[in-house]
Amino acid sequence: MSNKPWQQHYAEGVPAEIDLSQYSSVVDILEQSCQQFRDRPAFENFDTVISFGELDRLSQSFAAALQARGLQKGDRVALMLPNTLQYPIALFGVLRAGMVVVNTNPMYTARELKHQLNDSGAKAIVVVDNFAHVLEKVMDEVPVEHVFTTAVGDMLGFPKGALLNFVLKRVRKAVPDYSLPKAERFKTVLKQHDGQTPQSEDIGFTDIAFLQYTGGTTGVAKGAVLTHRNMVANMLQAKSWLGALDVGSEVIVTALPLYHIFALTANCLVFMSLGARNLLITNPRDMDGFVKALGKSGFTAITGVNTLFNSMLNTPGFEQLDFARLKLVLGGGMAVQRAVAERWKEVTGVTLVEAYGLTETSPAACINPMTLSEYNGCIGLPISSTECAILGEDGQWQAVGEVGELCIRGPQVMAGYWQRPEETAKVLSEDGWLRTGDMACMDEHGFFKIVDRKKDMILVSGFNVYPNEIEDVIAAHEKVLEVAAIGVPHEHSGEIVKVCIVKKDNSLTADEIKAYARENLTGYKCPKIIEFFDELPKSNVGKILRKDLRAMAENAT
Repeated sequence: MSNKPWQQHYAEGVPAEIDLSQYSSVVDILEQSCQQFRDRPAFENFDTVISFGELDRLSQSFAAALQARGLQKGDRVALMLPNTLQYPIALFGVLRAGMVVVNTNPMYTARELKHQLNDSGAKAIVVVDNFAHVLEKVMDEVPVEHVFTTAVGDMLGFPKGALLNFVLKRVRKAVPDYSLPKAERFKTVLKQHDGQTPQSEDIGFTDIAFLQYTGGTTGVAKGAVLTHRNMVANMLQAKSWLGALDVGSEVIVTALPLYHIFALTANCLVFMSLGARNLLITNPRDMDGFVKALGKSGFTAITGVNTLFNSMLNTPGFEQLDFARLKLVLGGGMAVQRAVAERWKEVTGVTLVEAYGLTETSPAACINPMTLSEYNGCIGLPISSTECAILGEDGQWQAVGEVGELCIRGPQVMAGYWQRPEETAKVLSEDGWLRTGDMACMDEHGFFKIVDRKKDMILVSGFNVYPNEIEDVIAAHEKVLEVAAIGVPHEHSGEIVKVCIVKKDNSLTADEIKAYARENLTGYKCPKIIEFFDELPKSNVGKILRKDLRAMAENAT
């Protein structure tokens, strides 16, 4: 597509194409930042800060430790860690040694962990004590040779770290017993190799930086191969888009897990290149503790998903925070609902800017202009060096306003799925177009709008019904806290709409919802079944899992 109408709407200073020659690898970003901002705070967790200089030294120590244990360039190392100071130290240690990071969700079951470690061929793993018992269950069935264990408070210094570890293990019983006889303590290993410089590896754009697992919703989880070029490109694309941020004085709130691609690129890499202080929130489900941490932080930027923003808005004390320094609020991972975006603007005075991406695009592909004054319901414009197109069922590019599958091409698009050429061929064309599986349309200005996931679409008597639209309407009801819409089989219409709701006000009834829907939706889109829940199933980043709700509905019939 030579016609790129979106470029006319780029903010001043945003380039049509990015210059990839600024960095040679993700390690290059780290090393330049550590040199430039050596004495500035890099990461903060539980009021403990490590500077860029300390991050430099500690990550070199871990890289040297990995090499000393015989691991080679290209070997895969799994990180099964929440947002703690250990994560960036381990992350950059693995990358500096020329190895590949396999980000692993600490909440994985034994089955999921076994699949990922075997599929990636991981030779080493860094695991937090709280979930080491899961690793123990599969140790005899995976290729892992080296295990490094750590407790949440291990990098927080004495006495704070020891106290936190005691509370988690003895008081909250959050650390089940485990036995991993050959495991080494991460903290001890860092001390053993303190001050050592790892053997220099020639790391270039084509080398793999991450195996980022995705697609568990459609069967077996696949590792998206993200190269150093993919990650550097996306970091530069996002950084140029964000515009005027103050080098060396930003404070970014990282409540989404760093093992998730959104926070990894947006929070970790982009803000590291700006010399920002990264506030790591280990447990964002503790909303009271989270809001308290925000109150002390002087934060200037935050990323999140719709459910996180919604939870913050409904936590006592949030409205009283000082938002004077806040300038950037980025929502992604799932659709941002109009009701949440409008309330956010009302409370904070800052527009919640919606972005769109995928694990397979490192992740950013489209972002709304930072100059946006109001929520617009779009995912924004394709970012620099990125093309987007809408593909119809017949394989033809669709006209403006027509709905079809969103396809993306750019330097941030993955190299493919790890050792799965057939799966890669299904989504990636020979000329670099990635099929996203999302139904979307483009307006005449080049703004894209997601209509829904292809597989989440509900078919009512031959009419396409998009859950996002239903959810957007129902979420605006003053007594609704959270909502998800799914299709359930029906003998006459094929499917009917069911909504699953968490109440904000206990007086809410199904009849109220039905009446509200009739006022705001065409008849065939109106929910026929309403079920109330105490909570909705969510992914590790807080994305509501419609597939789990569909499975529950199927089991109930």
